[in-house]
Amino acid sequence: MNESSPNPRFLNRRTMLRSMLVAAAAVPLAACSVTEDPLAKQARSGDNKNYIAGDGAVQEYLPEKRSEPIEITTETYQGTPIDLAALRGKPVVLNFWYAACAPCRIEAPHLKELSEDFGEDVPFIGVNVRDEAEASLAFERTFEIPYESVQDTDGQIQLAMTKYVPLQAVPSTLVLDREGRVRARVIGAIEKGTLKSLIDTALTEEL
Repeated sequence: MNESSPNPRFLNRRTMLRSMLVAAAAVPLAACSVTEDPLAKQARSGDNKNYIAGDGAVQEYLPEKRSEPIEITTETYQGTPIDLAALRGKPVVLNFWYAACAPCRIEAPHLKELSEDFGEDVPFIGVNVRDEAEASLAFERTFEIPYESVQDTDGQIQLAMTKYVPLQAVPSTLVLDREGRVRARVIGAIEKGTLKSLIDTALTEEL
C-alpha cells in the first residue's frame, strides 16, 4: 500500500464518529417538533383551516348601549347547573370554542391563567359549539382548564348571541358586567393582557 494512502480503518472510525455527532445533534430538534401542538402551529402560520378566525379585535360597550342581561340556563358537560342570573353581582367571562379550533389552543393557557388569577370573583364559562362530551373533556384535561363548559352543538346559545358573536367566529370571548349585560367582546384569540384589562374594568366600573 502507498504510504500516502489513507488508512481505511481510520476513515471508517472518522465516518462513524461524524454520523454519531450528526445523530446526537438532531435529537433535541426532533423532541421539540413532537411536543408542539400541530393545530396551534397551524394557527400561528395563518392557515385558517376548519375555522373562521377573527383578528382579536376588541369592542367595549358603554353602560347605556348595553343589551338586556343575558339569560342562559343549562348545565355543563360534567352536569353542573349553569344559571347566569344566579351569577349577577360578578362579571362573567364566556368563551366560545371547540377542540379542533387552532386559535382556541393558542389562547387556552391564557384563559386558564386568568381564570385561576380571578378565582371566584369572576366565573369563566366555556361554550363549546361543536364537540360531544368526550372531545371537550379531553381538551380540558390536556390544557388543565379549571372551569367547565356547556354544550352548544345545536347553536341555541350562539343564535341568541349573534349580535355579539358572529356564527362560526370561533374563538370569541364575551365579558359580562355585574348586571349580566355584555360589556366587551373579543373576536378571535384573546391576548392575556387585554382580557385582564377588560375584566379589571368590569370589576371596578360604576354602573
